[in-house]
Amino acid sequence: MAALYQKYREIILYGVFGVLTTVVNWGGYWFLADIAHVPYLASTVIAQVLAILFAYLTNRKWVFESKAKGTKEVLGEMLRFFSARGVSLLLDLGCMYAGVDLLHINDKLMKLLANVVVVIANYALSKLFVFRKKKTERV
Repeated sequence: MAALYQKYREIILYGVFGVLTTVVNWGGYWFLADIAHVPYLASTVIAQVLAILFAYLTNRKWVFESKAKGTKEVLGEMLRFFSARGVSLLLDLGCMYAGVDLLHINDKLMKLLANVVVVIANYALSKLFVFRKKKTERV
């Protein structure tokens, strides 16, 4: 069992923190859209920003175990992360707009469907672009 965990550790932790990030995103969206009555696109942006901040901290430390040190390296990593998540935000907004305004799908159902697409895109972008291992770290 321990060997399986070690083999799939990164994906398992990404899944765990992905679920928690989704809770932050959904909780923020629900609060803003249903309790505070903020329009759904604005709620999507604010909730996504909160989730992105949470995701950066957890992905950096526990999922990808970033080795970036020093201001220049950390700022570069942050810039890549927030740029990649900006792409995710646009993807989320596009899905929400298309689903809710154009296809008239319930906003909560569409948020769920958009999250599936966004989570997959986020993992790929984080693995390939943001927290990529240096050649000396690869084994």
